[in-house]
This record gives sequence, C-alpha cells and structure tokens, in this order.
Amino acid sequence: MPDIVITEFMDEAAVASLMARHDTVYDPALVDQPEKLATMVGEARALVVRNRTQVRGSLLDGAVKLSCVGRLGVGLDNIDIEACKARNVAVYPATGANDLSVAEYVISTASLLLRGAYFSRDAMTDGKWPRQSLIGRELAGKTIGLVGFGSIAREVAWRADALGMRVVAFDPYLEATHPAWMTARNVSLDGLLEVADVVSLHTPLTDRTRNLIDTGALSRMKPQAILINAARGGIVDEAALAEALKEGRLAGAALDVFETEPLTAQAGAKFRGIANLVLTPHIAGVTEESNIRVSQLIAEKVLAHLGGATKAP
Repeated sequence: MPDIVITEFMDEAAVASLMARHDTVYDPALVDQPEKLATMVGEARALVVRNRTQVRGSLLDGAVKLSCVGRLGVGLDNIDIEACKARNVAVYPATGANDLSVAEYVISTASLLLRGAYFSRDAMTDGKWPRQSLIGRELAGKTIGLVGFGSIAREVAWRADALGMRVVAFDPYLEATHPAWMTARNVSLDGLLEVADVVSLHTPLTDRTRNLIDTGALSRMKPQAILINAARGGIVDEAALAEALKEGRLAGAALDVFETEPLTAQAGAKFRGIANLVLTPHIAGVTEESNIRVSQLIAEKVLAHLGGATKAP
C-alpha cells in the first residue's frame, strides 16, 4: 500500500520528487472513484488533493495511518478540518502560491467585461461592423471593491492601483492599523457595494459568507457595475445573480466557482442566454506557472512532514 496518495492533477516534477522518496500513487482519476480511493488511503500516511476530493467522513475513518493532507490550493472547504485535528492529521494549504494567478484573472476579466469588445467574432465574420455597440469603458478611474482583503485581494489592489483604479475594501477581520490598508480605503460592505464599479470577492465560504451576495446585496450595486467571484461557490446567490443580469440590473459578471462543482447542465441552465457573463471551471488560480509553484510547495511540505525518509530497498 502506498505512503502517499495523490487524487487530482499535480505537476509531474513535484510528483517525481515524492515518488523518489516514498511509495506514491498518482492517479487523478481517483477523485471520481470513491471506493478505490478509500482502499488506497487505507494505510497511506499522506493524501494530496485539490478542491474536489472530499476529505471527510468515511474516507477519514478508513485512513487509519493518515498523518497529513496536502491541499493543492488554498480553500479548505472540502476538508473536514475539525475531524483532521481530532485525528492529529496536519493540513497544509498552498498559501500564497497561486495569489498572482487569481489576481491576474480578476484584473483581466474586469477589463474584458468593462470594455465589452471581445464577444464580436460571429458578428464580424458575418460581415457586420458593430462598432457603436462595442464602445466600452476603461479600468482607469473606476473603483474596485474587494470583499475580503487577504493576500490575493492585496495583489489585486496593487495591480488595480497601477492601472489607475481607486481601491476600496471590506474586511472585518483585518485590524484597522494593518499596513495593508495603505493600499485601499477601509469601508463597510454596504458602502463598498454602493461605490464600486467592479466588485471582487475574496472570502472563504462560511456560515457568515454563504449567499453574502444575494438579491439585497445585488440591489445595492450600481446597474453599471460588474461582479467577479473567483473565491468560493456559495458566496453568491447564483439564481439572484442570473436574474439581475437578465433584467439589466447589473452590467456583467464572471464566475469561476459555483454552488455545485463541477457545474452540471441542470445547474448551469439558469445562466443560458446571458451574454455579459464569463463562466470558467474553477481555474482562476491554475496557470502553468502556478501549478508548478503550488505543486512544489505541497511536495516540500509533505516531504518535510514525513521526514523525507526514502523508500525501503
């Protein structure tokens, strides 16, 4: 039985570094094979996952030798942290390794949606020249509102400021004297929603943040504003957002995370026919470069936890 089980995609060089020191099973298909996964982790000492593998319940109960979980990303809502603590299982997120990728996603989708000029291929190839309808807006001079002001949001703030945007943020857990507030104006959530041209979410999914952006919150946003969620599904009431976009009460949105993942055809039906909407499959933090950084970091943490012992001859 393996010492380390990896259930979702990981950079090959990082996988090789684990295999060189420990018996390791790398099978990205395991995330969709719960019975096989349960067998594999039965005596494993380390488990490496992304966001789809549910590390909880019967999986943890059967992993009697499990000592650590490496998370190829930063969100931990697919891992039962309290159950891990009770079993003395350490959990290692890849904190900071994909900040840059998410920040670039936010800025690029904000620019795309404000400019509104990049969805005209079919019209152009049909011989149309929709110049007047594609006159959009610039990032410069607009206000970006960051809900949550952790490390990723601060990377967004730095880039937004460089592009001439005003930056406001809401984070009730960040002390008012923190130096991060030198790069953003500290406002209430309602105040942020009322002034922001771009609202970008950067909070974990908790009981307090579930459906934080609901019908009421959307009604406080400017009709010309756009919403970006590259944080966690469930923070936005998807049905309320779809209605706001269809009714023209919001200018656009980008969702990289969803209440149900992977997004099914049934769950995605509410979004059909909405032109000013970008939907991506939870890849804001995954680029070729960030995958290398995240994978390397988690491999190092797992090896350090296991003591770096080599395989028995």
